Parts: sequence; C-alpha cells; structure tokens
Amino acid sequence: MLPCCVFSVCHVFMLVLCLSAAEDFDWTKNELGSFYYGTFPAGFSWGAGSSAYQTEGAWDKDGKGLSIWDVFSHKKGKILKNDTGDSSCEGYYKLKDDVSLMKELKLNHYIFSISWPRVIPTGIKSDHINEKGIQYYNELIDHLLENKVTPIVTLYHWDLPQVLQEKYGGWQNISMVNYFNDFANLCFERFGNRVKHWITFNNPWSIAVKGYETGEHAPGVRLKGRGAYRAAHHIIKAHAKVWHTYNTQWRSKQKGLVGISLSGDWGEPVDISNQKDIEAAERYVQFYLGWFATPIFHGDYPQVMKDFIGRKSVQQGLGTSRLPTFSPQEKSYIKGTCDFLGIAHFTTRYITQKNNPSSRSSSSYFTDCDLAELVDPRWPDPGSEWLYSVPWGFRRLLNFVKTHYGNPMMYVTENGVSEKMLCTELCDDWRIQYYKDYINEMLKATKDGVNLKGYTAWSLLDKFEWDEGYSERFGLYYVDFKNKNKPRYPKASVQFYKRIISSNGFPNQREVENWKRKAVETCSSSNQLLAAEEQRSTAANILRLIHDPLTNYMEMVTEIVVPTVCTLSILLSAIFLMFLLRRRN
Repeated sequence: MLPCCVFSVCHVFMLVLCLSAAEDFDWTKNELGSFYYGTFPAGFSWGAGSSAYQTEGAWDKDGKGLSIWDVFSHKKGKILKNDTGDSSCEGYYKLKDDVSLMKELKLNHYIFSISWPRVIPTGIKSDHINEKGIQYYNELIDHLLENKVTPIVTLYHWDLPQVLQEKYGGWQNISMVNYFNDFANLCFERFGNRVKHWITFNNPWSIAVKGYETGEHAPGVRLKGRGAYRAAHHIIKAHAKVWHTYNTQWRSKQKGLVGISLSGDWGEPVDISNQKDIEAAERYVQFYLGWFATPIFHGDYPQVMKDFIGRKSVQQGLGTSRLPTFSPQEKSYIKGTCDFLGIAHFTTRYITQKNNPSSRSSSSYFTDCDLAELVDPRWPDPGSEWLYSVPWGFRRLLNFVKTHYGNPMMYVTENGVSEKMLCTELCDDWRIQYYKDYINEMLKATKDGVNLKGYTAWSLLDKFEWDEGYSERFGLYYVDFKNKNKPRYPKASVQFYKRIISSNGFPNQREVENWKRKAVETCSSSNQLLAAEEQRSTAANILRLIHDPLTNYMEMVTEIVVPTVCTLSILLSAIFLMFLLRRRN
C-alpha cells in the first residue's frame, strides 16, 4: 500500500465519474447507504479461504523443506513480537476438524494453497519429491470432496523454497519460470483428477512489492525501483507457462480451469472536477490490479505504466525503462492465459495527483505513479491500519474489471476484515456488518451484469498474518494460539455468513435483521466457553511462574494480568448479552 494521509472529503457519499466508465453502469448514481434485497444467481458458490504458511504449522515435519517465510520469520525484528508460523493453527494435524467446520458452515468451496517446499523440499523436482507432503494434500482434497466441499487450489501463496532464493535470487531470476512450471505440472499430475480449479499465484502485487521492493515480506530484498518490476515480469511469465502446460497436457483429460488471484483496492478521485485527480485514480488501479491483469488479458503492461516509468527512467538518465518489456512472441503467449480471474478486495482509497521527484536515489514503484492516497476519517477501521470499510468501492472495482477485461468469469477469492485488539471478542458485530455490506455491493454488481461465480470469505480461521504475526485476526473462527491444541471457537460472523449461504443472498429486511440477532445470541455461549478455557490456562501459568524464580515482571504481566483482564471482559460481555436477551424476551 502507498503511504496514506487522512483527509476529510466532502463527497464521501457521492459516486463519481470514472474515465473509462462502462456504458451500462451509472457511475454517477448515488446509491451509497442503500441496501439491495435479493439473491445471487443459481449455482453461485460460497466459500472460505486460507494459505499453507499461515495455517499449516509443521514447518519442519515429515520431510518438508525450508521456505523463504520459515527463514524470514526466524530473523529477529522481521515479524511483530518475533512471531513465526512454525505451528500457527496446526492445520497440518487438524485437517478433519477444519473440514468439519466447513461442513457446519455449509461451504460450497474452500481455497487453500499447496506448500511448494512441502511437496518439493528444494523447489527442484529432479532433486526429490516428498511423498508425505503429497499424501497430506491428497487426504485434504479427498476429505473435502467427501464432505461436498469443492477444493480450489492455489499453487503459490508466497512460500518459495528457500533453496531457490539462495541459489538463484528467487523471483529476480528467470529460472523460476521453469522450476515453478515443474512444480505445477507435478500438482496437476497428482491432484488434477479431483481438483478442477487452479490458481497460479495469490496476490503477485505483494510478492513483488513487499518481497523485492520494500523488503517488508520474505525474502526481505530491497531493490528500489527495479526489484518489484523484475519479480512481477517473471511471475507473469510463470503464470502463462503454467496455463499453457495445463492447456496442452491436462485440460482435455481433467476438464479443469486455471486462473490467477489478483489483489485490487479501488481508487476514487478526491476532486471529481479535477482531471488530474481522475487520471490519478485510474492510474492507481492500473499500477495495482492492471499491472498483472492487463498483460494477461491484453498481452502487455498498461500504457500508463509504460509511459510513467519510461519517462521517469529517462529523467533519471537511464538508457532503458526500469519496467521490463515483453517481446511480440511473449505478448502473444501471455495474452488470454486466464480461464477465470480471482479478485481479492478489502478496501478503497481516495486518490489525488502528486508529483514526485525523478532522481535515481528516489526512484521506486511508489514514486513512479505520481499520486497520493487519502482516507476519510469517518470510515470504520476495526483492525489492520490499512483496512477501512468502504463497501461501495467493491462494486466499482468489479465493474472496472468487467469494462476493461471483457467481463471475464470471476471469483472473489479474498474479502474480509480483521480485528486488532488485546481481548478478542467473539461477538464480532463489526465483521458481520462488513460482510453484510460488501456482499451486498457484490450482489449489486451481479445485477450490473458482472460475471461473478463465487465468493470467498477471508478467512476461515485466525492465522499468522505475515509481518503482523498474530496481532491481527481475520478468521470466522477464533483460534487460541496460546493453547498448544489450538482450539477453534466460532465467532458470531459464522452464524451470519452461514445464513447468507443458505439463503444465497439477502431475502428480505426482517429476515436479515433476525440473522444478526440470532448470531449474537449464539456467540454469548461461545464467549463463556472461551473464558473458562482462558481461566484454566491462566491458572496453569500462575503455577508455572510460582516455581520459576527467573520469571521477570513483564512475563507475569503478559501471561497472567492480561489474560485475566481478558477473561473478565469476556465473562462480563457474555453476562451483559444474556441480560439484554432476557429483557428482550
């Protein structure tokens, strides 16, 4: 994300004109705050998602090789509180338990990723194939299908084998294209008779920018102005090669689909009367989503990226653009390599023009696009500092994709909201509101003619959140990470989402309001269970600390005082909810 400034905007309740507006979508119509009651098309698929490193744990078990995230998270100071994904949700050992949660939710599909180093420890197929890793994913796929949950499999959700990073420089090196293709081909061979939906990459924007430009994410490489573009270039080529491999070798036998999941926030002009702001807003979306979507659908990078990066490269005295180029043969090879497009969307920004200097020392992906991001202080922000709830941007982004890329078959592959608080509240009314509003904007988009086939709540479980560790929680289910068994507790949003699924949308106002009331009733008993468990955990910690003379004051605060306060808070909230419900009855 670009650095954000807070800005109070006078037209927060106005839909504005976009440069490349679709003829059949009225971008000026004011429908903000309006709720549409109706249902999704028959056969619409409802799901939830996860990724391997964030949930599996078992980082060094059963022959798994090291990933770049194993190494990165073990370096002090890289992750908040020095957390790691070593054990995470222990999903590797709780496969059947988690599929039972999906069955209870009545999910139609589940998105998960295959850990490349769990299947090929070094990342190089000719070195060694780890059959225990293959066995784990076979069991997961089979158990999903036995419970009538369709597996949608991501081949790469950020956990590159460490050997490939050390030996070749990871996605900075063109050799990754062939190694990734070998891995994908193995997955098609072993799992493709049951898996019919494949996602090559999840959110390549973050892989490129945070992994090779800012270094915030693994592998922690900082190559300002070049690293992200080079990594993205190789990722796009790798995606295309895998699509062609499936198309020529497997499609006729397996009848599956291969797509990619792209992350995209919506960008809205700050001043709708200012042409520069309007252009900056479209540029924001093109530098973010279009960076990958435009080559895949049209064969080359967005013209605005080529123009801006090329011009800045000249101003910096470089002989060629820092944005790599595709040959005519590569453009033809890449164009059209998408059977469906995955969209990961969470939030929106207001965008304004900002001229950045063009010196060599200041060149970066962030300064190349000459814009600034702004937020309205009235937007709700319950969790991650970057994630504001702005539902109307979702519909606009989906219509943008429809307009620019020929209305491809789309699945929403990630959408959800986090919480960031010391004491987690299972009665997550803010998440219920987020899902209600965002899914409703998606429903409006289907009425606009957007070719949406499914929606994926992000995420099924609380999990490891990359550089934020365990400080942020996106899950429908709360995971007690302090308990070695990692028990799961349903949040109120589980019941609410379950009712959306069973109704395939929002049938009427009275029923939808009743869903929320019943969801809150259910979570009060879950709160009591969690409080009781935390009491037992706190008591065990007290006994341990009494017998440990080396325990310092901070450990006592962290392991006794804070959990005790949280337990009391949970119990009080449960009692208060029960009191309100009894009064209402």
